[in-house]
Amino acid sequence: MTTIHKIDLGITPEESFSLANKGIKFDSLKDIQPYLEELSSKKDLKLIDISGNTISPECSKYLAAEIKKFSSTLLHLNLQDIYTSRDKNEIPASLKEFFPVILECSSLKVLNLSDNALGQDTIDILEEFLSSAKSVEHLILTNNGLGPFSGARVGKALYRLAKLKEKENAPSLKTFWCGRNRLENGSVDYLAIGFKANSDLQEIRLYQNGIRPQGIAKLINQGLAHLNNLKVLDLQDNTFTVPGSLALASALPKWPELTELNVNDCLLKSAGCLKVIQGLADLKDSKLETLKLQYNELESDSLEVLARVVPSLSALKLLELNGNRFEEDSELIEKITETFENRGLGELDELDDLEEPDSDEEEDEDEDEEEEVQEDTDLSKLEAELASTHI
Repeated sequence: MTTIHKIDLGITPEESFSLANKGIKFDSLKDIQPYLEELSSKKDLKLIDISGNTISPECSKYLAAEIKKFSSTLLHLNLQDIYTSRDKNEIPASLKEFFPVILECSSLKVLNLSDNALGQDTIDILEEFLSSAKSVEHLILTNNGLGPFSGARVGKALYRLAKLKEKENAPSLKTFWCGRNRLENGSVDYLAIGFKANSDLQEIRLYQNGIRPQGIAKLINQGLAHLNNLKVLDLQDNTFTVPGSLALASALPKWPELTELNVNDCLLKSAGCLKVIQGLADLKDSKLETLKLQYNELESDSLEVLARVVPSLSALKLLELNGNRFEEDSELIEKITETFENRGLGELDELDDLEEPDSDEEEDEDEDEEEEVQEDTDLSKLEAELASTHI
């Protein structure tokens, strides 16, 4: 099951109803009746969590009717991993029971749909729902098997949602997690448009999506770079090389509130690492607390700059550098470690897994190849077309 970073709304146990991870198979009214009765005895619930069970369309209808009773108080609804063993027809049928009720929950802030096989079979109803979910501020869609086609449709929905929120003066979208969804480059045009429209986004996690360098560059340049309130950016295990790294370096000054940057396993390459770290060196009054740079072919030239930068990153508490290409006993590492020790706060991860650098010739060939950066396609025409269409 996907690990979900906690969103704290201050909800007490008395205000919560949870069947989390009980592994119950809800097939019929008989299966779910005892839990419906327990729910009906509750008042003013703020959290309902049925994650880690499996539910039929019939039982979804009964449960949705109970959820509706808390439409004015419910803040957090967790529907993570509720379709194990369900076939491709049962899932959209179940969602058709839940989604209309969720839209009536006027106070709902957090919605978790992770670890459900949504894919393309549900994208029509998912896109329509997300476009209308005006109360939701924290949207969690991780490991849903979306793929690039459905990922693009989610991007369109985010754009329409932003316009609806603006029109009806609803709370803005603050969080969007969409990791492990095979989004690839085919989704980034509309995701960039969707991000740009939701300009108050503070936390974005898009890890393990197979997005390649040109897609990363476009996503950053035409989407993420417009988010001046961004605090957390997790792009772990996508592929940057030089194009993505250049885009990231240029965007860093546009995120003055950034506290966490995770580009572990992103293959920045030697030249890309240097560009990003030089970008960090130019920041003034950075709030960055967590910096993750593991497995990126970072070499001693970047490490030298990083050793000079770390003292100026006064908020930095965690730095991850494992799996890169420098000597573990480098004096520069000692210098970075000393900075943290003198600060009395923060740490450098244990350097127990370092790579051997390739030959200079091979590295030069790789970097020359990656320097061929194509220009981003202008997305303004796509955005104008999207603004003039309806689902």
